[in-house]
Amino acid sequence: MGTVDKTVRIIIAAVVAGLYYAGTISGTLGIVLLVLAGVFVLTSLVSFCPLYTLFGISTCPNKQ
Repeated sequence: MGTVDKTVRIIIAAVVAGLYYAGTISGTLGIVLLVLAGVFVLTSLVSFCPLYTLFGISTCPNKQ
């Protein structure tokens, strides 16, 4: 997983968490988005996304 991908995931997770705790999103949708934000942070920290493996996607720059 590339650096840009990690950064975007962390930013999205922070925005979702902020909106949830501010009360802008709530209920079932809020909880689902908060869990998704947690998954984004976790995959960013470990630099691995299982869905990328399934679909053969790589955002990591090739080393030459």
